[in-house]
Amino acid sequence: MDAAVKRITPQAQCYRRRRPEKTLWYRTVQTHFETWLALSTGQGDESTPAYIEQAFRRYLECGILAHGFARAYCDECKHDFLIAFSCKGRGVCPSCNTRRMAETAAHLADHVFPRLPVRQWVLSVPKRLRYFLQRDTALQGAVLRILLRGVERCLREHSPGCGTAARIGAVAFIHRFGSSLNEHTHFHCCIVDGVFQPAANIGDTTGAADAVACVDFHAATDLDTAAIAQVQAQVRQRILRAFVRRGLIGKSDRDEMMGWEHGGGFSLDASVCISGTDRAGLERLLRYCARPPFALEHLHTLDAEHLLYHNPKPRSDSPRDLVLTPLELIDKIAALIPPPRAHRHRYYGVLAPNSPMRAAVTAMAPVQVTAPPPAVAANTEEEPRHRAASRYLWAMLLARIYETLPLVCPNCHAPMRIIAFITDAGTVQKILDHLGESTLPPRIAPARGPPLWEAAMAQERAGNGPEWDMSAQPALEFEFDQRIAW
Repeated sequence: MDAAVKRITPQAQCYRRRRPEKTLWYRTVQTHFETWLALSTGQGDESTPAYIEQAFRRYLECGILAHGFARAYCDECKHDFLIAFSCKGRGVCPSCNTRRMAETAAHLADHVFPRLPVRQWVLSVPKRLRYFLQRDTALQGAVLRILLRGVERCLREHSPGCGTAARIGAVAFIHRFGSSLNEHTHFHCCIVDGVFQPAANIGDTTGAADAVACVDFHAATDLDTAAIAQVQAQVRQRILRAFVRRGLIGKSDRDEMMGWEHGGGFSLDASVCISGTDRAGLERLLRYCARPPFALEHLHTLDAEHLLYHNPKPRSDSPRDLVLTPLELIDKIAALIPPPRAHRHRYYGVLAPNSPMRAAVTAMAPVQVTAPPPAVAANTEEEPRHRAASRYLWAMLLARIYETLPLVCPNCHAPMRIIAFITDAGTVQKILDHLGESTLPPRIAPARGPPLWEAAMAQERAGNGPEWDMSAQPALEFEFDQRIAW
């Protein structure tokens, strides 16, 4: 269903569905996507991947009532309203991206991370190596393992009393984008600031309390900038060695990059640390790590032919505001869409799925329970019991973000409930006709030719310009035999 509604505020205390067709990004895709698709397909032998085209087409249906909706009903005053379906896509739809970001952060804060300090480690590699990382998922995993092993070794050394079998608990996010809509592969790792080691046989535990007692945690101390710089140097050496072993760069290139100053293009930052009691701060950090590649509020109109994207974190050599044509903006967003079946975050150490200490560590995570209204609680009981804990109800997730329940009647403030999901085309049209809503989805503009040609032909038809002959070619100044040249 409709995934993210920014109009819900504590003052409004009611739900108003979003209208994506009125946003600048939707109008841009609606008007120029077919043109971009035709141009990108005609360039070279490679065509646009099917998952990119599918993501854009699903976004054009997201939040549109003509494609189906759910009906919310109030038993007290008989008031109802409609909730449009969402596309649940990745990379294109700002609403679904925001919902996935909030859901991921809520699950990790509620069910995964224990009530212990968590530090963020961010690794960036030189531009010379980013090209290979952008297109090779196996290489991304190899670089990530090198980073996490280096951090684990460092935390063992700075955690008094731990043994050689101690492990870290980490959740890693692979970002394929930068703040200026550029392709920039880097890694955000949220790591518990210490190490865990078994204190007894975990297999003999019978409950959560027994499982927690079987794990000892050793907090890291004296983790200063010198220790982080040492980790950066070790990670840099091992990553360059891995690139040489895979034949991506030569040994001479590795020796040259090892001699570069100021880290040689490698950057490792670990200055952000969240205390174990600050769960709200941890959830904000996790939302930042799980954020989508672009934000809708940063996109503005500059003139009739250009858009402006505000860069919230510009570099010293990059502008704060990017001026783009609609086709350039679509091209940048399309390059940042993750491929199918690519995980957005990965678990490592004691938080890995196959770790024998995972149950004991995650048992220390606080489970935040929000008391829903009676009607919402009734709907919650109807959910299948096999539903995973990472799947949050639409209403409860919006209540968590905006601090108010969306299923509240705007007239009598009584709880509402979902009574039907309407997908039949005839029924959808009848209901929308009765409510005065549009029964047709927004019209998608067809592909058009280059604008300069259209302007020239328009001037020619109006008699205000020279006569253009598109098929005329200038005569060759000399004879040229291609058979001899080739």
